[in-house]
Amino acid sequence: MCPPLAVSAHRRLVFRPGERGTGVRRGIDFVQLVLAQWRPGADEAVVGDVMLVAAELLANAVDHAGGPLALELWLGAGGERLRIDVTDAGGGEPRILPVRADEPRHRGLRIVDRLAAGWGCCPSGTGKTVWAELRLE
Repeated sequence: MCPPLAVSAHRRLVFRPGERGTGVRRGIDFVQLVLAQWRPGADEAVVGDVMLVAAELLANAVDHAGGPLALELWLGAGGERLRIDVTDAGGGEPRILPVRADEPRHRGLRIVDRLAAGWGCCPSGTGKTVWAELRLE
């Protein structure tokens, strides 16, 4: 089970079976729309961090698990935290990989780790949910 979060709002986007690259774009658009509704006029740097983390989680679901099944956004009760959950059908747990300076891949979770207040993975049905929590201050 993913860590609990006292929430004031929740939104869910379900992806069509086999939705890959278009799903990432649809997911990013969904995050941008919901964040604009929940936090109009939010600081651009914060919005940029949220969008980058969401894009990385969605892209990892495409690269390693055949695409996302669902994307959920949870606004913390005080409005100061946002959790992004991406569920996919893949097994295993994501981990930060060592990289060489000349290697262009395998930096996504390193970016998530730097930007998020916390992140992790929990089993979900026949797959997993990878989550990241960000401060919206």
